Amino acid sequence: LFTFLFVIGIFYISLKRETNYNTSSLINKDTPEFKIISFDESIFYTRDDIKKNNYTLINFWASWCLPCRQEHSLLTQLSKEKNLKLLGVNFKDKKKQAETFLNDLGNPYDFLTKDELGKSSVKFGVYGIPESILVNKDLMILKKFVGPLSTEDYDSIIEIIN
Repeated sequence: LFTFLFVIGIFYISLKRETNYNTSSLINKDTPEFKIISFDESIFYTRDDIKKNNYTLINFWASWCLPCRQEHSLLTQLSKEKNLKLLGVNFKDKKKQAETFLNDLGNPYDFLTKDELGKSSVKFGVYGIPESILVNKDLMILKKFVGPLSTEDYDSIIEIIN
């Protein structure tokens, strides 16, 4: 009987526990600590780099991701905003394919990084791509966009940053 109650107790606790994949729990909280290597492997980006910008949109993408292609034109439009910097995180991708993707569609990113194993992305609650996270200079996560950015998402970002 004790073993049964113990197993049920553990099961119940695990259902109530917050996980890294719970995206709503990230809103209005500080950006997690991170250290992610630049795409060309020359430097690392951290939270300190985000502090330098009024707003940063962190976009998780890959060349093999069809919805990433769909949202790319909106990212290109957002890259023209003076009050916003784009941090691109190339997610579980091959470098050559990612380069081809950016050469074909254009590179909207002010900062380009890569997360080959997906370990840094999990800290942001990313479980699929594309996903984007809007952060202010105080390192607070203002909004998270799961799936490709829509025109409504674009309008929401513009409203927040202006």
